[in-house]
Amino acid sequence: MGVIKSFTAPGGRPLYLTFDGKYLWYTNSSPMRIDQIDLQGNVIKSIAIIGKALAGLAFDGKYLWYVKGLPWIICQTDLQGNVIKSFSSPGAWAEDLAFDGKYLWHTDSSADLIYQLDLKGNVIKSFTAPGITPYGLAFDGKYLWHTDDSADLIYQLDFKGNVIKSIASPGPGPRGLALDSKYLWYIDWDEDKIYQLDRSG
Repeated sequence: MGVIKSFTAPGGRPLYLTFDGKYLWYTNSSPMRIDQIDLQGNVIKSIAIIGKALAGLAFDGKYLWYVKGLPWIICQTDLQGNVIKSFSSPGAWAEDLAFDGKYLWHTDSSADLIYQLDLKGNVIKSFTAPGITPYGLAFDGKYLWHTDDSADLIYQLDFKGNVIKSIASPGPGPRGLALDSKYLWYIDWDEDKIYQLDRSG
């Protein structure tokens, strides 16, 4: 996969990532917060999160969705950090989120599952992830993309879980993914970096 550029994540220990049409947002594990950054890595603003753990992140066109624990709760919040609603995660160890225009998708690294959820938290369906440690998740308008930390791979999947293609991650600790109209953005936990990648592999 071609690396366009990379930069050190502000604050370090980055986890998950989403794109709002102009800016990137990402979750940070220590301290627990969500940062809005420009495409060069400069922090625009930060939202502090209260909880014992922080995981996935998605943008639905108006609101952010994130997962906090423990126990794992999926939250919808406005861009100022005000929680609109929340519900329990179906997974025992919640990871990332993606929004496909109608439904949320959600990875669970303990059961190696990817869930499709409605916006009330009801499970529509689930399928087994192709890798044994599913983390990051994003939607490109047709397919899901997700990261597998055990094999250091990024997969493109259809909605049944079939692998369209897989490509090696540029770093050893793949976590969050986000997609803009042209590029794939990727967080590497081990390197504390955010990468901008082409999608061709």
